[in-house]
Amino acid sequence: MDIQLFTGDAIQPYIRNLAKLRIEVFKEYPYLYQGDFDYEQVYLYSYIHAKNAAVVLAFDKEKVIGASTCIALNESDTFIQFPFTTRGYDVNKGVYFEESVLKKQYRKQGIGVRFFEEREKWASSYFKKKNIMKGRFTTFCGINRPDTHPLRPKDYQDLERFWKNRKYKKQPHIQTQISWKEVEKEIEEFHSLTFWTREWDK
Repeated sequence: MDIQLFTGDAIQPYIRNLAKLRIEVFKEYPYLYQGDFDYEQVYLYSYIHAKNAAVVLAFDKEKVIGASTCIALNESDTFIQFPFTTRGYDVNKGVYFEESVLKKQYRKQGIGVRFFEEREKWASSYFKKKNIMKGRFTTFCGINRPDTHPLRPKDYQDLERFWKNRKYKKQPHIQTQISWKEVEKEIEEFHSLTFWTREWDK
């Protein structure tokens, strides 16, 4: 397994593979996302055009089997920034970890840990470049699903323990709403997601 970080135009050759990977993985519970290939490509190109963003890719030989992304919080979507600005956070001091997707057969092999390590390393370099010495934080969000959800697999294990081991703290008061079309549904619906944060001054 090989894990590499890409920025800017270096991401471009992997856009199609990344789009397919996102659709494949996010179709699973808990996101149940009914992906659209054209939308995925447009979304992923935003990482090429962003001033401060990176994509971490996991390879099995030359095959992309996983990906993880990060972007300066002040360059992320408004619906990601807004929950923080309303709580008094300075979005200029944050880095947002957008997603991690990994093919099922490669899970529980330490790749998820590497995704966090590489993104945190990139965040550290971003903080240094911007001379951000205080108030630094990294964040991501996870979907809120009830334990009684009818499509929840019997063997499903959430990632909260893993995230806590990475020193991230759940912030129930910081949430956002994002709309997408679920599998086997005709229209988009809004979904509630809660943010987790890690403060780097402590």
